[in-house]
Amino acid sequence: MKTAIYPGTFDPITNGHLDVLSRACRLFDRVVVAIAEVNSDKNVTFDIQERISLVEENLGDFPAVSVVPFDCLLVDLAVELNAQVIVRGLRAVSDFEYEFQMAQMNRHLDASIETIFLMPSEKYFYTSSKLIKQVHLGGERETALVPQNVLKALSCLRENGSIGESSDQ
Repeated sequence: MKTAIYPGTFDPITNGHLDVLSRACRLFDRVVVAIAEVNSDKNVTFDIQERISLVEENLGDFPAVSVVPFDCLLVDLAVELNAQVIVRGLRAVSDFEYEFQMAQMNRHLDASIETIFLMPSEKYFYTSSKLIKQVHLGGERETALVPQNVLKALSCLRENGSIGESSDQ
């Protein structure tokens, strides 16, 4: 059974993330969405349990997908889960340099784990969690770029005045 890990902060999950996930599901028998608990480069808007719930609520069409939180090196999680592949989404050329460096470091740490890059549909190329949160800071908008449960969660945060404090991507 070929298992892939699709890691990220998913703060929040977007339709672009779900698009990449659907592509990964066509290639692998099992996909684990690995949600980073702590990332020193990012401040998250939603806590880990909220992010897990927001992802899990969108997995109805993905029976071979599970969700796990993680706070270790990704290659260590891959070994623990017997995953052979790390899936990363690429939206634009600007993503490539960072993702390439991460892939090379992961290869250095464990050469048995491959990294593949999947591109979302062109309608999601410009979508990032950071931009989604910035748009929703200004008011409730139906952008068709996030699932309905995320739109609702963003609306609740906006009403409480706590959206937009993150630098997540």
